[in-house]
Amino acid sequence: MSEAVAETVAARFGELYGAEPEGVWAAPGRVNLIGEHTDYNDGFVMPFALPHTAVAAVARRADGVLRLHSEDVEGGVTELRLDDLSPESDKNWTAYPAGVVWALREAGHAVTGADIHLASTVPSGAGLSSSAALEVVVALALNDLFSLGLRGWQLARLCQRAENVYVGAPVGIMDQTASACCETGHALFLDTRDLSQKQIPFDLAVEGMRLLVVDTQVKHSHSEGEYGKRRAGCEKGADLLGVNALRDVPYAGLDTALARLGDEEEVRRLVRHIVTENERVERVVSLLESGETRAIGPVLVEGHASLRDDFRISCPELDLVVDTALAAGALGSRMTGGGFGGSAIVLAEEPDVDAITKAVTEAFAAAGFTTPRVFEAVPSPGARRLR
Repeated sequence: MSEAVAETVAARFGELYGAEPEGVWAAPGRVNLIGEHTDYNDGFVMPFALPHTAVAAVARRADGVLRLHSEDVEGGVTELRLDDLSPESDKNWTAYPAGVVWALREAGHAVTGADIHLASTVPSGAGLSSSAALEVVVALALNDLFSLGLRGWQLARLCQRAENVYVGAPVGIMDQTASACCETGHALFLDTRDLSQKQIPFDLAVEGMRLLVVDTQVKHSHSEGEYGKRRAGCEKGADLLGVNALRDVPYAGLDTALARLGDEEEVRRLVRHIVTENERVERVVSLLESGETRAIGPVLVEGHASLRDDFRISCPELDLVVDTALAAGALGSRMTGGGFGGSAIVLAEEPDVDAITKAVTEAFAAAGFTTPRVFEAVPSPGARRLR
């Protein structure tokens, strides 16, 4: 399949730019198994890569010009001059790849221009990191073509800077690292403070289980204010508690920390979620490493309750997925991603998948919600060159 996709994207590049690309690269979207909103608090996360990817055909230029085209957005080729790239100057999709070029050049890497054609199968606005996939595929292509010698985690850092500074979205490091560094059949246990990584085997099929993604079709945007409010609240909590980040509040000392926050009720809720969520990530790692995969189900449900009640970023559609899936026999379920829409995940025994899917779809219809998109999430490879 990847060969066919590479051929299609390369052929379209030729139509657009009148020449062959120098290569074709792919970078995946991701699902976060557990560890939500912990990444910008120096905490633990556990994503895995989806089979859905952003694909880029790219060729170098030497004249300081960047030309961009997307198969997924109406319009022709956008031409930009590298010397004109500046943070938050672009409010279109082109800000993501252009931001990567800007970040590479700001870091001192000699990128002299490029022609880029993109096509993506990562659902946009579904909380599955379509923007990170776009950033990472461009970064990897330019890293290869300009022989920059950067490793996956370094590319992830630059892509995060592109989104934070150039796009203006205050995202953490998880999405870009997942896209750059995940491996087939594994979830990535990532410490976002020091970027240390551990690949945790996560092959549900061999154990007779499946992980479903339910895209509620409710769109969200990280650039909007609610995400930033949660981040600012977490930073306020760390300041009030005298720590560098909420990662430094021990789970065993949570009650003491919450008592110190007094009547700061909103901050208390945010702190409680982050500290308990870090503990949930460590618990899931321990369960998977000891072969108790089914036992992660209740931990996922705990995580959803915390995101719903303490972090307050769920929505009626996400709650309906979780409640309906559990009632239909799922082992566990929770919202995943930034919140306010997007997707939920459902851990299920293989024989129960069809019944759970039917129950969720019917529940959405009964509630008058848009029909959700349901698909299986299989841990897939990270960013790579296709040809």
